[in-house]
Amino acid sequence: MSRAALPVADTAEVRRHARALARRHTGDLGRLLALHGLAAACGLVAPWLIGRLIDEVVGGTTVGTVDLLALGLLASLVAQAALTYGAVQRSCRFGEKITAEVREDFVDRVVDLPLSTVEDAEPGDLITRASRDTDALTNTVRYAVPETLIASLTCLFTFGALLLTGPLTALPSLLVIPPLWIGTRWYLRRSGIAYRRRGASYVALGDSLAETVPGARTAEAFGLRQWRRRALDRDLGRAYRAERHTMWLRSSWYLLVELSYAVPLVATLAIGGLLHSKGLASLGQVVAATLYVRQLIFPLDDVLSWMDELQIGSASLARVLGVSKLPADREPTGARPAGQDLTARAVTYSYVPGRPVLHGVDLELAPGERLAVVGPSGSGKSTLGKLLAGIYHPGSGTVRLGGVPLVELSTRDLRGRIALVTQEHHIFRDTLRGNLTLARPVADDTEVRRALKVVGAGDWAAALPDGLDTPVGSTGHDLTAAQAQQVALARLLLADPHTLVLDEATALLDPATARHTERAMAAVLSDRSVIAIAHRLHTAEDADRIAVVENGRITELGSHHELLAAGGAYAALWRAWHGE
Repeated sequence: MSRAALPVADTAEVRRHARALARRHTGDLGRLLALHGLAAACGLVAPWLIGRLIDEVVGGTTVGTVDLLALGLLASLVAQAALTYGAVQRSCRFGEKITAEVREDFVDRVVDLPLSTVEDAEPGDLITRASRDTDALTNTVRYAVPETLIASLTCLFTFGALLLTGPLTALPSLLVIPPLWIGTRWYLRRSGIAYRRRGASYVALGDSLAETVPGARTAEAFGLRQWRRRALDRDLGRAYRAERHTMWLRSSWYLLVELSYAVPLVATLAIGGLLHSKGLASLGQVVAATLYVRQLIFPLDDVLSWMDELQIGSASLARVLGVSKLPADREPTGARPAGQDLTARAVTYSYVPGRPVLHGVDLELAPGERLAVVGPSGSGKSTLGKLLAGIYHPGSGTVRLGGVPLVELSTRDLRGRIALVTQEHHIFRDTLRGNLTLARPVADDTEVRRALKVVGAGDWAAALPDGLDTPVGSTGHDLTAAQAQQVALARLLLADPHTLVLDEATALLDPATARHTERAMAAVLSDRSVIAIAHRLHTAEDADRIAVVENGRITELGSHHELLAAGGAYAALWRAWHGE
């Protein structure tokens, strides 16, 4: 099955989103900048006072004047420290507020993804966007954006003070602009593409790790260690080259920036000295201008050093926003199914254009019927199950519930009627009760314990240290794969849909436990429609009807005894299952 690459937002979309985020927090942003502006203004008083002190001493002054200027210098430093402290506190709160909003926004985007997209997307891509990209974006929002705004404001104020000190002494500082302008444009033209390429390389690396680590035993058993090692080395090499390219861009740019800083400082001293010798500037003006140029370097350096982080954040934001660019996989019409009968008519499906997996499948499932789907591996059983559950949409033909195409039902409506449980399961970082009541928040403890008992999990759940209140998941009590699958089945019982698609839902349980669980669930779900995709043929033996799928077609359909009597593919599978 081919994996679909998730889209990435373009630069214009990233800028629109950033502007919209800023507009939502105009008040907070304004107060933040005002505080930092006042702190910067206080910081600009000191060079002016030092220049004034030099001019007063050169011209002859009193001790009182020197003391007054010294007190003014001290007051400006104390005021700057106090304002900076308050501004930094507000910056931290603002950053945390935006960070929370960004994370919540991403979670909303992810949970709204079409289910077919989640099925087809590269797992490493989703994992990277949910972890690496959101972390990078969080760091950018929390630190880079406020620090860049503050540094830019400080640069503006400092240059303004430099002009007020003396226009002629301010001119040498402009020499920093041409090399910085040229170097920064060179960097920005290349860095955006480079950082996006770097992000994509980490997706491929994440995919390799996501495939290799869980399948390590399989790779070792089949002698595939070197093959997986070569695949991992290839993806690691691409990530290394992408990272090295971005590092080369940064290093080249930083070198030019550092050289650019020395030019205005030396020029201000040299030209300022010349102006002073010609009587066009006082010694105090030259000293103040030199101090301002020196002071200008620090915020300017902050702006440029955070530029790299902004590029990383921009690339990460493009990937996060790209999640919402996916088109909806259904068009709800508000139609209500007239019944619970599920029908498929002339259904086809292809993962790759021109290579159909299912060919003209026709199937009817009556309300309350239990249907088993069997067949060789790769025959299309799981694909058919996902079509009947509304995960995938047919390439041609229709799947209807009560006469309404599944594509016309909203996701919430569809999941309230049809649920799919596969071998893949997830335990959330919560209590055992919290994991179960996700399916039905109003369920009480009696219903929760009953669901656990039905799926064979009652004993081990009761033995947990705090019972239903025991924390489970990544930071709590470690559940085995079989226990996690039982939790998923209990969750399904609590959700109580009228139609269930079970795709090897008991595969991780031992045969005896699986058999007990299936029979217990069959008793509880006797009035529900069940489609069981099975490799263990005892599951099929209990079904009302059995559909045999071969090469993407239903080749046999009937009860267990009818198909055994027919002597076809199912009878051959049954004999092979029993070693006959």
